[in-house]
Amino acid sequence: MKLKFTGFSDPGLIRSSNQDAYYIDPEGRFFIVADGMGGHAGGEEASHIATREIQAYLVANWDGAESDTEILEKALWQANEAILQDQQNHPERADMGTTVVVVLFRQAGAPLCAHVGDSRLYRLRNSQLEQITEDHTWVARAIKIGDITAEEARIHPFRHVLSRCLGREDLNQFDVQPLDVKGSDRLLLCSDGLTEELVDEQIADCLQNIPILEKASISLIEAAKEHGGHDNITVVIVEVQENY
Repeated sequence: MKLKFTGFSDPGLIRSSNQDAYYIDPEGRFFIVADGMGGHAGGEEASHIATREIQAYLVANWDGAESDTEILEKALWQANEAILQDQQNHPERADMGTTVVVVLFRQAGAPLCAHVGDSRLYRLRNSQLEQITEDHTWVARAIKIGDITAEEARIHPFRHVLSRCLGREDLNQFDVQPLDVKGSDRLLLCSDGLTEELVDEQIADCLQNIPILEKASISLIEAAKEHGGHDNITVVIVEVQENY
């Protein structure tokens, strides 16, 4: 099994700061994208706390006895607690929070994904793009129960309203799921600054037709900016080069 990977983040065309954060483990063991909220300083702080705490817990416990699900969940709980503690220490950041999506390659043949909020994981396989994660948002639930269509959701005034994120006392669960990956698959972790601007067909086109990962990442970011670039844009691409 061999992975290739890259990541880029851009503030976009409107925001004066970048409240997104990402982390790529140098050994390709795990990948993180977080999208902070709660004002300039708060959002930036929340996303960086999340990536830092998740990375620290995974590295410290990588060779321990905990299962993959346990290590991933505990890493996210540690991040949530760290953000809550920072809120207490800095009341001016009391409303900060962050989304996060994490992909973990710890056991051969059994990668995992965990997420909270609306940062997403996609998989491109044989030219077909599939959204693996399900957004924790008001509109995602409304689509699921048939109240609105996916097209209506793209312009709905509540499309940014999260039902779950890190940095909340009432957070009670994360979505953790096994990942099916095969040789030549490409995984995309991204913040909603990408998916707000580009539809799936545009994302698939970049992932499928640009062989060099760095160029594919930059092309996705530039395409999102060409369509408005209203938010920070972060992408991490992981390519599975051999059967996993």
